[in-house]
Amino acid sequence: MSQAPLIAVVDDDEAVRTSLEALIRSLGHRVATFDSAAAFLASEVSDGADCLISDVQMPGLSGFDIQQALGERGVPTPVILITAFDDDRARARGLDLGATCFLKKPFSGDSIIGCLETALGARTTPPTA
Repeated sequence: MSQAPLIAVVDDDEAVRTSLEALIRSLGHRVATFDSAAAFLASEVSDGADCLISDVQMPGLSGFDIQQALGERGVPTPVILITAFDDDRARARGLDLGATCFLKKPFSGDSIIGCLETALGARTTPPTA
C-alpha cells in the first residue's frame, strides 16, 4: 500500500497552519507545518513533499522565494499559494512561477480541496508519449 501524500504548509499565521493541518488530515493526507519559508527550505520535507501550500507574504522569504528555490533545486513539487493581499501582479507572478492555484484568504475548504486534488493529480499523472 502506498503512503498517503505529504502536504507541506508554510504560513507565519498559526491559526491558518492549524486549520489547514486539520482539513488536510481529514482528507487522509500527512501534513508537515512550518512557520517560515526558511524553516521549510531547511527541512527534509522540502525535497519530498507531494504538495506545498504557502502564504505569499511572510517575514523573511516569501512564497515566491520558496517556488524559486524549489525550481533551482529541480524539485517538481506542486505549489498552492495563499494570500490576504491578492492583486493581479502577485497572482500573475505566482502563476508564472508555476503555482497550481492562487487563493485569496479567506478561502473555502472546497477551494483548497479542489486545488489539492489538481496538484496531487498533476504530481501523480504519468507522462504521455
